[in-house]
Amino acid sequence: MIEIRNWDVAECLRDEEDMAEYIRAAIDEDDAELLASALGDVARARGMSQIARDTGIPRDSLYKGLSGPNPSYHVLHKVLNALGFDFDIKPKTGNTLTTA
Repeated sequence: MIEIRNWDVAECLRDEEDMAEYIRAAIDEDDAELLASALGDVARARGMSQIARDTGIPRDSLYKGLSGPNPSYHVLHKVLNALGFDFDIKPKTGNTLTTA
């Protein structure tokens, strides 16, 4: 008999580099809801209860804030900080900015 179970990406995020690459891929998609979902996956991989304590956001509110439409910047920023990640802003390759 073949056993079928749901695949959970959180089980595959084993180290910080895996987690960072997963978050970067979500950011590259330019979709706030996808980014929130990815942060939720990483938070589950790390332990949602600990992330809730570190952010000061109740666990059920974290689940809601990371799984619904229109995630708030406040929640995304707090979760990124609790996970130990920062936004890294850098010029795009080939981007030239001229000043007046």
